Amino acid sequence: MSKRTRRAAPVPGAARPTVTVCRGCCCGTPKVPGLDHTAQLRGLRQALDGTATVRVTDCLDTCERANVIVVQPSAEGRKNGGRPVWLGLVNDPDATTDITTWIKDGGPGLADPPDILDLYTFRPSRRVQAELHDA
Repeated sequence: MSKRTRRAAPVPGAARPTVTVCRGCCCGTPKVPGLDHTAQLRGLRQALDGTATVRVTDCLDTCERANVIVVQPSAEGRKNGGRPVWLGLVNDPDATTDITTWIKDGGPGLADPPDILDLYTFRPSRRVQAELHDA
């Protein structure tokens, strides 16, 4: 993520989870073939309407794991120990469905993710994590 790019920070104490979808230089582009990126984003927005805030960001600087989605807990989830969950290589419609189901169940801190999401979960560098929150 470029230092020149500014992002809106998540609202402290957000009542619902926030889903950040990377759509930068690699995520959401033909560099990741075989996926309808527009349909993926539309599906997330439709499935999570009223349940989570879905936002798009330019580049999360984790291009080797495109497509990247970050699920941030709701205020209640954070109180229960939930922390942001970074998911990479989300290039399958079934993975997107698993993510939306988990978020509808409460998301981080309130519901355990389906075991299959362990295959997508990763931990980015502290610098990358901080840039998502320090906009």
